[in-house]
Amino acid sequence: MNRRHLLALPLLAPGIAAAQPEWRPSRPMRLIIPFAPGGTNDILGRLVADGLSQRLGQPVVVENRGGAGGVLGSDIVAKAPPDGHTLLLGGSGSLVITSFVHQRLPYDPVADFAPIGLFGSGDNVVVVHPGLPVANLRELQAVARRANPPLTFASPGVGSTGHAAGAMIVQALGVEMEHIPYRGTGPVLTDLVAGRVQVFTNALAPMAPQVRAGQLRPIALAGRRRNAALPELPTAAEQGFPEIQAATWFALFATGGSPPAAIAAIHAALHATVNEPEARRRFEEGGVDVELSDSPADFARFYLAERERWGAVVRRGNIRAE
Repeated sequence: MNRRHLLALPLLAPGIAAAQPEWRPSRPMRLIIPFAPGGTNDILGRLVADGLSQRLGQPVVVENRGGAGGVLGSDIVAKAPPDGHTLLLGGSGSLVITSFVHQRLPYDPVADFAPIGLFGSGDNVVVVHPGLPVANLRELQAVARRANPPLTFASPGVGSTGHAAGAMIVQALGVEMEHIPYRGTGPVLTDLVAGRVQVFTNALAPMAPQVRAGQLRPIALAGRRRNAALPELPTAAEQGFPEIQAATWFALFATGGSPPAAIAAIHAALHATVNEPEARRRFEEGGVDVELSDSPADFARFYLAERERWGAVVRRGNIRAE
């Protein structure tokens, strides 16, 4: 981390924001969602935007700016005036992994964004085609070591979270698998159910119908704790692979250099929004757990730790965007 990065973090230190006068937006705000409408990011982002609008007293206008794995939308926020009025729905894929798989970015992924708060997370599930004779990661490791030709793992695309998560599993198991990229999760599931690929790692929600029907076999949860939807499924750590931690998380960022008082006010409004029972219900329906950071400083530390962890995975796997 360079000196510019280090200078950005003291603004988020506990106690500093509390000393600032109360901040309120002076005009309508923008929430940039760096993906097309209709997906989980869009659904959660619009829920959060409505809640922020009610609590901050100004409309929060959602703008979907998809493209380049989140780069195009993120760039809008990076270059906006640093006054707290332009927000980004950032995540593990769009802001962390994307920044490593693209060789050149039009922004600095640390200095050009001010972390506000984490609000949701969905641990990934490792699934296999039922024809593969494995029920856990140790068995997958043994089969993969014997396989000739190598087993295949699918992803929604080169440089995606699924690609990086698959590479993480390959590295942790110490095996060889061939990466088969697709254009989205839907095509992956079609070929996985048909047996044309063998292994996939993704959030549970889009795979739940196939798992319930027995068309896919879950063998591990890539998270810190078990999932209420699959209570009998052990985590990767329980199976001896604690380094397999892959979750899709969702958070708010502002433009780097935004006032600490603005960051604190938006963080408080975000907490109040997501803690509403109806919001929690809608999160759970989408397969996402509510996960709130205690403070912007706490989230900043989490963000930097995630960057270090995923950066190592991407470098070892030599993952590059197309």
